[in-house]
Amino acid sequence: MTAILVSACLLGQKVRYDGAAKTLTDARLSRWAQNGWLHPICPELLGGLSVPRLPAEIEPGHDGASVLSGQGRILDLQGGDVTDAFLQGAKIAVDHARKHGCKFALLTEASPSCGSRVIYSGHHDGERRAGMGVVTAALTQAGVQVFSSEQIEELASLIDT
Repeated sequence: MTAILVSACLLGQKVRYDGAAKTLTDARLSRWAQNGWLHPICPELLGGLSVPRLPAEIEPGHDGASVLSGQGRILDLQGGDVTDAFLQGAKIAVDHARKHGCKFALLTEASPSCGSRVIYSGHHDGERRAGMGVVTAALTQAGVQVFSSEQIEELASLIDT
């Protein structure tokens, strides 16, 4: 059976920092949900953060892998260090993927947790840079193949046979 870890905000759950969702409307996602393949998570909530919460970004010069290794931090808009909550969310996300046999993940792009190719600059200026979030880094290290919401076609080509 196919099992896909998916960002809860992509499924319409209002769990983002601003209390909004980032709903991905795609017939394949609906079909996968009906098949029981989707396992939604919000790593920030799993790590103990609330909705709403201050926006947070990985500090400049770092990415999810360096946060996992203890070299980088995740700071909120007021400079508060929320790294521990993001690390806890990443650990729980990996545990959830293992528990449900998820070989794939479909995550929200640019998030400090879920970004797979792009994250915000770390300056809270709206700019983006290449990099992956801490959950993506942790899942990748655990052998889960991660796709951004913008790569659903690529994911579908692997599982819709």
